[in-house]
Parts: sequence; C-alpha cells; structure tokens
Amino acid sequence: MRPPSLVATLVMVLGCATAPVTPRAPVAEPACVGTIAAAPEGARRVEDPTLLASALGAEGEGRLCTGAVFEATRAVTVYRVWQRDRAHTELGRWWSLERPVGPRASYRAQNDICPEWSALDAWSRCELRVGARFVLGPGQSARCAGGSVLPRSAVNQVYIDNDTRQGRLFVERCEQLGAWPEPTP
Repeated sequence: MRPPSLVATLVMVLGCATAPVTPRAPVAEPACVGTIAAAPEGARRVEDPTLLASALGAEGEGRLCTGAVFEATRAVTVYRVWQRDRAHTELGRWWSLERPVGPRASYRAQNDICPEWSALDAWSRCELRVGARFVLGPGQSARCAGGSVLPRSAVNQVYIDNDTRQGRLFVERCEQLGAWPEPTP
C-alpha cells in the first residue's frame, strides 16, 4: 500500500480543520437531595473551606453531597455505628446527631454505607469537644463492591476529622453502647 500523496494529505487535514465544531453542553450532576440541617444546639456555623472540601464527595464516592461547617460552643452529643472487630473504627469520621435506629439495611441505605465499609454491629456515643469543627449535610451516592449504588440521601450526616492513627480526636467522654442494632423488646 502506498502512502497518500501530499495533496490527499492536505485535503484530509484541511477538511478536518474546517469542519464545524459543535459545542457540548456541560453535563450537570444531579442535585443533592435534602437540605443542610440547622446548627444543632451548642454549635454555630463557621467558614472552613478546607474542612468542607474534605467532607464532600463526587457522585458515587459516598461522603457528603453538600454541607456546612459548624463549631461546637459547648458539648454536642454525637453517635457512631461501627464494626466491633475493627476497634480502630470506633472513633472514625462519620457520625450522626440522632440516635441510630435499625434495621441495619435501612440505616445503611439512609447513610450511604456500603456493606464492605462496615458491618455496623456496634455503636458509641461521644461528645464533640468545645471548639471542635464538624461538617453537617446530606449524603452523596456511593458505589459499592459488585457495582451496586446507594443513591444520594436526605439524611444529614456529621463529618468529624478524627484520625486515631495521628492522635487527632475531636470527641471525648465516649461510651460504647453495645451491639447494634439494639434488640427489639
């Protein structure tokens, strides 16, 4: 096979260069569901773009869809459901202002928690330290192992930048509350 002639090459190049370009409309991500809850009693809204950015996630990543940063002006009670055989997860980053209730599958869906992230079999209650900053907002969708997707949630979650490996904790007076969900009477 012979290479194309110079004329043929110029026709191909110029033909491509003069073809009209149709701009593509930007692809908009679906809107978040729910709204950011009001400041809980004992907290005030503050600006902290770095902390906010660490709590937000893109579609399918979990985390928060949108949020606002608050600072505890007095002790604020928070709850966490975690995995008992991974004790290091007890004081993780994702919490709730509301006492968690089961069943487990419902809690998992409402809070965008993939099964491989946690067994959700234990729970604790702590208090945010005075001055601690946290992010509050509705959940982002989460893509789980095997391809299943948990859709965005209107339930507000609390992001606290705890890191036990770094010795960075913004909670105190913690109490393990036992197996979760609590057995029904």
